[in-house]
Amino acid sequence: MLKCAAMPSAKRESRLLGLAVGALVLIFLVQAFLESRLKSPASDEPPHIAAGLSYLETRAFRANPQHPPLMKELAALSLLVAGIRWPRNAETEHLIHGELKPGEQPEWAIGDQLIAANGPDRVMMWARAPLLLVAAMLAAVLFLWGRQITGGLAAAGAVLLYTMDPTILGHSYLVTTDVGITAFLVLFLFALWNYVRHPGRYRLALCGLALGALLCTKFSAVLMLPVIPVLLLASRIWPAEADVAVPNPAPRYRAGRNDPCPCGSGKKFKACHGAPGAAKPASLLRPDLFRKALPCLYAFLAMCVVAVVVIQAVYLFSSDPFLYVKGFQRVNADHIKDYPIYFAGRIQDRFLSYFVFAWLLKEPLATIILAAIGLVALIRSKNISVTAKLFLLLPPATMFLGAMILADEVGVRYVMPAFPFGHLLGGIGLATLFRMTAGWARAAAVILCAWVVVAALGVYPDHLPYFNESACLLRDPGEIGLDGGTRCGPLWLDDSNVDWGQSLKQLKTWLDGHAPGREILLLNTFGFPAEVYGIRYHKLEPNDLAVEPQPGLYAVTAHMVARIPAYPGASDWLRRMPPLAIAGHSLYIYDTTRPAGSR
Repeated sequence: MLKCAAMPSAKRESRLLGLAVGALVLIFLVQAFLESRLKSPASDEPPHIAAGLSYLETRAFRANPQHPPLMKELAALSLLVAGIRWPRNAETEHLIHGELKPGEQPEWAIGDQLIAANGPDRVMMWARAPLLLVAAMLAAVLFLWGRQITGGLAAAGAVLLYTMDPTILGHSYLVTTDVGITAFLVLFLFALWNYVRHPGRYRLALCGLALGALLCTKFSAVLMLPVIPVLLLASRIWPAEADVAVPNPAPRYRAGRNDPCPCGSGKKFKACHGAPGAAKPASLLRPDLFRKALPCLYAFLAMCVVAVVVIQAVYLFSSDPFLYVKGFQRVNADHIKDYPIYFAGRIQDRFLSYFVFAWLLKEPLATIILAAIGLVALIRSKNISVTAKLFLLLPPATMFLGAMILADEVGVRYVMPAFPFGHLLGGIGLATLFRMTAGWARAAAVILCAWVVVAALGVYPDHLPYFNESACLLRDPGEIGLDGGTRCGPLWLDDSNVDWGQSLKQLKTWLDGHAPGREILLLNTFGFPAEVYGIRYHKLEPNDLAVEPQPGLYAVTAHMVARIPAYPGASDWLRRMPPLAIAGHSLYIYDTTRPAGSR
């Protein structure tokens, strides 16, 4: 009777969790789509849009080769459906057929022209739509995979943290590579997890397809190649068949030999965890280790063969089969050599702890707290085996360390592939709190969930420059608000952490309402022409703001509000003078013709 009563309850809980996750994904889509309609093209979007269209219409992969084509092609395919075509003029012909000088990248200007000629709102809506769907797919895969490893409640918690993550929301719709690599990394690991649990040719082929797609999102995905054999071998040493969390642990009793095993395998206890020696940990020094490693090597090679075919397909089976390798060799083609890094008010060549602090400042504090609880619970868990723990910990650690060693220290987006694993840990943390009998634990779980929701809604529609409350806590607690510590962001980080050129439309809206017809002094270092939105401006250079300002109405990117005062000898007026307004949390507006303190 007890068993029969538990079955409908488990099904009901599973159905409710599925409905909750569906609602979260829908809210995520609506929120991100509406936000995308308010945003101008971010810095990297125009060249990616131009490159994608050039690939599909000319089959020439000369534009933006330092990034693989998949995400650009998805955006371009959507644009073709909308009737937007690759322009044919002297500049585009030179890009496709001419001899390009070292460092010459005409796709940036072509992208700006293409967007302006076809209408920025129309182009950006169609180009961003596939990227937004990829971000939503990640939420769904996160739940499906998380449910297999951590249980339904923890997986639903992970989706809540993912769909309410300001950094994810702010990048979800952008025609860039960051959310793409994040989504396809989780998709690949989901496929690999199901393969190691139930090996077969069909699942092996799916792994190869997912791996190929992953490698075509961003070149940093190659960091996963040495991780795959490790995960395959781990699954042979610690079989993954029993790696299923118990979402609702049964009451504490000792299972009899003929009772169902509490691990959920469906076997009798005596044939599962009650078997002689079942509780003994596997040894890495087993005599049959080499025999177990060979099938792993064969599986890995098979995945790579399928992945190579996928890569060639994404490159449209070009006559040059080495385009991927050539692109990989140009991965830093648009990076400025010896670019000084800004962090916490200082400028120097490198900060080894940059990405650690970027994550601690840019993720909601509630998510960080829950991830810490979940990490402890994961390590201590007896229901999640070594193989599952490696799946949850090794890939994000590899991507994070790879970024710390190899990536430019200009944005938390470089460690975004590790974010969903933090969300999964946070989901485990939430489930741990909800299952505790103490009333304070469930209250804490509810408060932390509410905190995450407030973090997302409080900074809407400006998720990209979000900082949590700790950004202001030590420096200016009075600036903490519903948007967390976003006002203090430029005190810590610059570049795409605070602005990526996405707020020009919001600047135009502010100007129309508060300074109609007035010319502004604009410093926006991220490229897209402000005149496309009808903004009358005089362009400034960074040196113009390193001295005390002349009378006028200034609009300055948060990137330079952070960076200019950090240079030796530069004026600090950008920080000393309170801004009249901040368009999109990213463009600081100053009116130096007004008396100090007036509004």
